[in-house]
Amino acid sequence: MGNKVLVVEDYDDSRAFIKFLLETYGFDVLEATNGYEAVEAVRKQAPDLVLMDISMPVMDGLTATKEIRAHEKNGVKVPIVALTAQSEGVRTSAFEAGIDALLSKPLDFDDLKPVLVRYLSRALP
Repeated sequence: MGNKVLVVEDYDDSRAFIKFLLETYGFDVLEATNGYEAVEAVRKQAPDLVLMDISMPVMDGLTATKEIRAHEKNGVKVPIVALTAQSEGVRTSAFEAGIDALLSKPLDFDDLKPVLVRYLSRALP
């Protein structure tokens, strides 16, 4: 049962809100502010799930996802869920990059909860 979630979001307030939600339900939260930091965090800290913003400075979420997928070993694939305020046009690009699911921003816990249950195999209240 996984419980370590990497939140990749360049806006401090958004990242803090998501972190608060996750910690309320007992998840350990790792943080990154751009795609480069996300790639490093996945490599070094092996989260059980990544919540990845798409539009960020330094390295965007789709590029970071491609980098993460290119370096996965032994068939172990960390689920990556894209968070985006962009239009539906990003959907195809996201799935081509290796995103497993897509959630719209602003994030609503009612939308996030089934994703957490699905990818972390953990019941939530």
